[in-house]
Amino acid sequence: MDMPRDMQAEDPATAPDEALLARYAAGDPAAARALTLRLVPRAMGYAARMLGDGAEAEDVVQEAMLRLWRAAPGWRAGEAQVSTWLYRVVTNLCTDRLRQRKRRPAAALDEAPEVADGAQGAEAGLIEADRMAALQAALDALPDRQRQAVILRHIEGFTNPEIAEVMDIGIEAVESLTARAKRALTAILAGRREELGYGEED
Repeated sequence: MDMPRDMQAEDPATAPDEALLARYAAGDPAAARALTLRLVPRAMGYAARMLGDGAEAEDVVQEAMLRLWRAAPGWRAGEAQVSTWLYRVVTNLCTDRLRQRKRRPAAALDEAPEVADGAQGAEAGLIEADRMAALQAALDALPDRQRQAVILRHIEGFTNPEIAEVMDIGIEAVESLTARAKRALTAILAGRREELGYGEED
């Protein structure tokens, strides 16, 4: 299928997601690469925080992207943002995996990913690793819907209307979920500030 001339001329780096998806559907591999580079890193971060497992997150995002490519030929312009659609699929796939996980034993602690070496000192690195592990453990302790809402709002930076679209709920429900999640996280992490290296002002 030949692409219209104006589609060919548009730079993939600056083209809107929807235009890139249309170009992919018309047979443009450069559009697929550009859209993958744009969408996958954030989707991976979201899935990893939802699941607490990088390998599972990678599987989920690969499946979500496959579904996006399959949906491309029939995509209806203006009905949904590509990124919002993708996050909804990732959310649903993560929810499915979390449900399956509850039916099987939890992973052993020694299966947790190791902290990568960095330029910071060993003590600072351990403190940061402990902070991230504590945050992930606190997120894991939340009910699934609260975890989804708080990650989308406070880590991914989505607006409440965008979260409502991803989670297929009303804006008031989003506000309620994020408020309950923040209270729960505060309670879970209370008393660990000194242990995790936070000062009074952190």
